[in-house]
Amino acid sequence: MQQNVLCKIHTLALAVGAIALSGCGLNLSFNSKPSDLGAISTISYDGVGDDLLTAGLGKTGLASVSAPNPVDPARPSAAELRKIAIYTNYRAVLDPSSGGGFGTLYGPNIDANGNDTLGEGKVAGTEYIAYSDDGSGNQNVTLMVQIPNSFDPAHACIVTGTSSGSRGIYGAIGTSGEWGLKRGCVVAYSDKGTGTGIHDLQNNTVNLQNGVRSSADAAGRNSNFTANVSDAQRAAFNAATPDRFAVKHAHSQQNPEKDWGKSTLQAIEFAFFLLNQKFSVGLSPANTIVIASSISNGGGAALAAAEQDSKGLISGVAVSEPQVQLAADDTLTVARGSSVRTGTGKPLPDYFTLANLLQPCAALAPSAAGAPLLSSIVAATASNRCAALKAHGLVNGNSTGELATSAMNALTAAGWEPESRDLQAAMYVTATPPIAMTYSNAYGRFSVLDNLCGFSFSGTTAQLPTSFGKGNGVPPTVGISIFNNNSVGGAVADPLSISPSTGVMDYNIDGALCQRELATGGSGSAVRVQQGMGEVVRSGNLRGKPALIVHGRADTLIPVGFSSRPYFGVNHMVEGRRSQLSYIEVTNGQHFDSFLPLAGFDARFIPLHVYYTQAMNMMFDHLKNGTALPPSQVVRTVPRGIGSGGQANPISAANVPPISTSPANADRITFAGNVVSIPD
Repeated sequence: MQQNVLCKIHTLALAVGAIALSGCGLNLSFNSKPSDLGAISTISYDGVGDDLLTAGLGKTGLASVSAPNPVDPARPSAAELRKIAIYTNYRAVLDPSSGGGFGTLYGPNIDANGNDTLGEGKVAGTEYIAYSDDGSGNQNVTLMVQIPNSFDPAHACIVTGTSSGSRGIYGAIGTSGEWGLKRGCVVAYSDKGTGTGIHDLQNNTVNLQNGVRSSADAAGRNSNFTANVSDAQRAAFNAATPDRFAVKHAHSQQNPEKDWGKSTLQAIEFAFFLLNQKFSVGLSPANTIVIASSISNGGGAALAAAEQDSKGLISGVAVSEPQVQLAADDTLTVARGSSVRTGTGKPLPDYFTLANLLQPCAALAPSAAGAPLLSSIVAATASNRCAALKAHGLVNGNSTGELATSAMNALTAAGWEPESRDLQAAMYVTATPPIAMTYSNAYGRFSVLDNLCGFSFSGTTAQLPTSFGKGNGVPPTVGISIFNNNSVGGAVADPLSISPSTGVMDYNIDGALCQRELATGGSGSAVRVQQGMGEVVRSGNLRGKPALIVHGRADTLIPVGFSSRPYFGVNHMVEGRRSQLSYIEVTNGQHFDSFLPLAGFDARFIPLHVYYTQAMNMMFDHLKNGTALPPSQVVRTVPRGIGSGGQANPISAANVPPISTSPANADRITFAGNVVSIPD
């Protein structure tokens, strides 16, 4: 059955310009090492002392609040850094608490049927790592392939695991990594050219591929990232602004997002090459299930890979909360109940720079009282931001409460869902400013020397030796923070800075306005940023591949109205009756499952990971057995609520009803006449 289903899929791919494949037509060989790959590192793990999935920690170690640490924090080994990275990245994308479902609804111990049968969940196998580069040494995208010992060439499957956020090569270990390894599938990872690359400009040290720190001179082309600055430029920069850092995603000057699909496809080709070297059985997409998958940025990379898949490498797609941007098209309409929006959403720099302006003020809205992490907003500083916004004509009102309500309403009017109200504060204190800074630099290909909008990364070097394990690729991280170089009195951490235009602490209104101009204005720097924005838009054409997108309705970081909803519509506009994309929107789902143990998140929101796993299972069953994919729908979940002891109730299956194979009409998401209709 698998062969017939796959041949049918690749026949569809052929119809839109792909190459026919071995078993369905012509031959495509994967016996030669891809030309983009450098030296390949190979390590095997016995599944006892160390393993592919948990680095030897097992379910118990991953759930522990005690993180693994190196014997010598100043000189950690590559093996120690790998263990720390797997622990950190696992917990960065999942709720590791038992009350939230870890160990019962999901986790390394839960088998493909949802049962607790896998013990500690360790997986024996071999791990291969290499750089993909254009020959310059300036890209050095890290690719990794994990082949579990349970892999069966007669039932071959590959799953992609492109990192979410700006994380390093283990960024998808807890999502597609876990799902694939437990199924006996090969997992093909990519850090997509972001990852943990920190160049300490003061001391001229960098990360190597395995995370160990080295002098930039000794590392040479083996550096994960070295800023493109001369020694003279670096010396002058250090004299003017000491203790600064260049970070790969922000400062590589490569605009890596334009190549996220490409690097995901390269990881698949790497996997096929290794499999054919190891097993010599002629594996190809014609006899192998290949699912492009991951979450957030990694999910967006999977969609991009499917769009760019001219060789027919991918069988199907299953992603969660994808960060994906589309070309403007006002012929599309998205309606949720009586709320109607025209067009394809907003580009990421547009909505992040708008959030960066409004969120600190909106956090003080009376309607958001008691919101999670609201205490992390400094009320006086946020009130000053409200006043600055009023002075620029961006909000209306007299009291702080009225101005904050105006800011909250402006966010909703711009496209954030009403369910985002209680998460605006949390997004601002954890994610919005660093993303606004990182992507502005990345899209415009700015150098660290440019100090775009007066921002730079500064801090201490104490945690740099373990940055590969503990870092997330976007400061604030491992002791490095965003600094406002233009603050009155000199450079200081951005939240504590004083804006020159107002003379008060207001979360740096000047920097936020500058970033907003980059996304929407006409300056020379804005032209550069907007050119880069144009390089990352996606077409919505999945080449007729079956696909599932899962997204939480309350996602405030990557709102559904700017991403999955319009993508679903554009795909149907482009592919028409050939479209095999189903969209699953989950109520009470938000972007960061890792926040769910926190007070305020635990009682309000459910783990979206449960639905990601269901989508993966459904796609696999569809590709292997021809089982029908579920129709597009809204899944209505039940928050855990607060129990008698004042704590969130433990989660149960009743909180997370399954994706339905036959949803009620009132829950169906439909497309007709260029209109996406979402039930309220």
